[in-house]
Amino acid sequence: MRDGKPDRGALASSLLLDWYDRNARVMPWRIGPQDRAGGRRPDPYHVWLSEVMLQQTTVAAVRDYFRRFTARWPTVQTLAAAEDEQVMAEWAGLGYYARARNLLKCARAVAALGGFPATRDGLLALPGIGPYTASAIAAIAFDEAATVVDGNVERVVARLFAIETPLPRAKQELTRLAATLTPQERPGDHAQAMMDLGATICTPRNPTCALCPLSSLCDARAAGIAAQLPRKAPKAKKPTRLGTLWLARQGDLWLVETRPERGLLGGMIGFPGDDWDGAGGPAPLHADWETVGEVRHTFTHFHLILTILSAETTAPPERGTFSRISPAALPTLFRKAFDLAASRPRPST
Repeated sequence: MRDGKPDRGALASSLLLDWYDRNARVMPWRIGPQDRAGGRRPDPYHVWLSEVMLQQTTVAAVRDYFRRFTARWPTVQTLAAAEDEQVMAEWAGLGYYARARNLLKCARAVAALGGFPATRDGLLALPGIGPYTASAIAAIAFDEAATVVDGNVERVVARLFAIETPLPRAKQELTRLAATLTPQERPGDHAQAMMDLGATICTPRNPTCALCPLSSLCDARAAGIAAQLPRKAPKAKKPTRLGTLWLARQGDLWLVETRPERGLLGGMIGFPGDDWDGAGGPAPLHADWETVGEVRHTFTHFHLILTILSAETTAPPERGTFSRISPAALPTLFRKAFDLAASRPRPST
């Protein structure tokens, strides 16, 4: 309170929570405000799993993966006991595969502890959990007044306070301002409300300011610059890398190998390739290789163009093994290559 009136942060949080109570999005991992009022508590395992899956991935893409994971591994202990290959295969298609490797490391650490730590500091000590995820779990699952800042929250805060410093330079200032809004009571609902507001109303383009519960407090709206914020520094152009994949087949079996734990698509099953640096490399076996086309894929820091070579052969491989594969279990890049090679007519016998 200031001079008998609620300060801006308290007023904003109160307005936001009132809006959230009526408009909260329904998520398979979320305990909504009505259920929380009735005594239901969020499962820290569900909060953690969803937050890891949602990193750089849309809600729409994550829903089915979350349901499959929790049906197959309903507790962190069952996930911790799973085989690495099973988890990596279930993760296929979500991308950013380091998340899946860290997911298992973290699950095993939590199982060894007997459960998730209940504080942000304790969560930060776990493998694969950074400041954002630790804050989200602490606030949503354990009601710690931790400030949760993702891209949606950055946008809401930049507009609310009319911060014109471009991202990423503005991140520290936006986090500080977001902390002034975080309430001691219902911090988890507040965090989810900020995310929902950014995802549904305070959107990147054409924000629906007329429906925003914070419109009367929004400096950017008052200045007529809401749609222009947050400003962003120009992105560096992504380089393009070139490489080769060899897809060898023996009947219904395909030559595959497990990629190194570290690096792109680490620990995943895939087809033999070179180093994707344009220098080429040796084929995994001697065969009459046929160029069947190319696939293109974009990673976080570069574009990739791969030439796809295919062969039907009985030759023994110099690396990898011939195995029956499930295309759905392949990472997207390898699934593209598989679809291309599998669509080619097979030689008559």
